[in-house]
Amino acid sequence: MKLLLTLTATLLLMTSAPAADAPYRHVVFFKFKDSATPEQVQVVEKAFIELAKKVDTVKAFEWGTNVSPEDKNDGFTHCFLVTFADKAGLDVYLPHPAHGEFVSQLKPIIDKVCVLDYVAK
Repeated sequence: MKLLLTLTATLLLMTSAPAADAPYRHVVFFKFKDSATPEQVQVVEKAFIELAKKVDTVKAFEWGTNVSPEDKNDGFTHCFLVTFADKAGLDVYLPHPAHGEFVSQLKPIIDKVCVLDYVAK
């Protein structure tokens, strides 16, 4: 019985990543102002792509526009997923000068932003 408990505990430890080792996800949703032109939105899309390349702690980046048929997006049209190895990566990213430049570029045409961070499980 003791052996079975030991094996079970070992298996659980091997199959579940500790929070410190799990990827840290930074999810950003944008709702643009009605006055934002398609060209302005495209400039922001490209700028976010370039931002992800400028910060070394970014491990992965993907984005897309809402295609849900549920009509529950509350006007948010864009989702950007930035992955870091851990929270320390985000701590480098947020004050990074390239991030500050991106935010300054975004502000004139953004209506709302929603940000969710989580540790992947």
